[in-house]
Amino acid sequence: MIYSIVSITYLLLLIGIIFYKTRKVQSEEDFMLAGRGVPVYLLVGTLVCTWIGSGSLFGTAGLTFRSGFSELWFSAGGWLGIIAIYFIAARVRKLSKITLTDLLEQRYNKAARILGTVTIIVAYLVIAGYQFKGGARFISILSGGAISLETGTLITCIVIIAFTAWAGMVSIVSIDIFNGAIMILAMAMTLPFAIAAHGGWAEVISTIENKSPEYLNIFEGHDAWWIIGIILPTFILLMSESSIYQKFSSAKDAASAKKAVLGMFAGVVIVEALMCTIAIVGYAIYSSDPRFFLADGSINRAMSEEIILRIGFEQVPAFVGSLLFAAGVAIILSTGNTFLMVTSTNLSNDILKPYFFKDAKDSKKLIRVQQISIVILGLLAFAMVTQFETVLEMAFISYTMIGASLAPVLMASFFWKRVTAAGGVASIIAGMIVPVINKGMEVANISVGIFPVDTDYIAIPSLAASLVMLIVISLLTKPSPEEKWKPFFD
Repeated sequence: MIYSIVSITYLLLLIGIIFYKTRKVQSEEDFMLAGRGVPVYLLVGTLVCTWIGSGSLFGTAGLTFRSGFSELWFSAGGWLGIIAIYFIAARVRKLSKITLTDLLEQRYNKAARILGTVTIIVAYLVIAGYQFKGGARFISILSGGAISLETGTLITCIVIIAFTAWAGMVSIVSIDIFNGAIMILAMAMTLPFAIAAHGGWAEVISTIENKSPEYLNIFEGHDAWWIIGIILPTFILLMSESSIYQKFSSAKDAASAKKAVLGMFAGVVIVEALMCTIAIVGYAIYSSDPRFFLADGSINRAMSEEIILRIGFEQVPAFVGSLLFAAGVAIILSTGNTFLMVTSTNLSNDILKPYFFKDAKDSKKLIRVQQISIVILGLLAFAMVTQFETVLEMAFISYTMIGASLAPVLMASFFWKRVTAAGGVASIIAGMIVPVINKGMEVANISVGIFPVDTDYIAIPSLAASLVMLIVISLLTKPSPEEKWKPFFD
């Protein structure tokens, strides 16, 4: 009962903050970018919460449960991506665009903007969808199975849509400082209690060495291709994360955007390292539990993704477990809010306003358009959830689609003057189409050459295709005029 009380109380606290903050939403810029006045400490909180979502709480934890400390390669891809965007954060803020696709149009052309928008909408709906899936597991555990996964998914969907549509970016930034703090506190408290639940660290190591000793080595049992395949999705996603670029634009100035990246790096590394270690301890605790293994002895991937919440519910004292579940509310809600917000911003800003509401000047009407977009897109994300079995699979596909499509063209915008509009458009198409075709062939049970590629490796051919098209087509076409590339290098 205490778990439910704490989780609901925390949810009500966030609702109260949002209700207070909605009074400050007076314009479309307030709704999309929180008025471009977000200070460093709030920006750090919201950037950490953008990255730490259900993909981490469930997908990363599940990957750790089945691969051990080598999961850190997956997390390290994101860490390297944060380092990369540190060098462009200030320039993004100086350009003062609303969305990432605004940058694509300025550096390339309208076709790049539309293709980028389509990619972001499709991939981000998958990411928003697995927040719903994660929320369903959260609710199912909390209710002892009384609420089904299907019902839990619908409940989570409704809550996230309502939160996002209510106050937009103001609400997201306002609550994420609390969400970020509670994430770090909950994970830091859970780890020592989880270790104690299994008799101490020496006992954890002994159990793993007897069961799966390779879990304690980040290299053993994996070849270089697996490591590359695991690193790439998070690395290329981080460099092309539209919500992060949008939040850079909401910073009060360029210096704040750059400083916030350093805080984001520290927060993300701490939370993900703690999550990985908790899941490793969970493997030792549940190494003989039949719920986590199939009849043939292989790991039940869906169940393994619940490992952190299972520890919180079954292994640690109630006050620690309830704090962990409050962190679960924070993780699922903040990430779901962010990805629905960014998706709806791209839809309204890149498609609806230019083509259907050209002459609309009323800010309240434009906000209403985006709120309706949030509802429609949220329901589409709910419909897409049924096409995937696990959160990790959804994460790999969406990360790869976004990263392979947009990371090369974005980095080229800031670091390669010779890139052309034709090269950028071709790169986006190639990066977007490879994972879609691969998933379609997998569903249809069709094999041609190396396809379909296992989900763990799909980022490799996708990124390769995108880079080849970017470089070759750019070198074969006329260089872009100086006015195209100069703002990105000032």
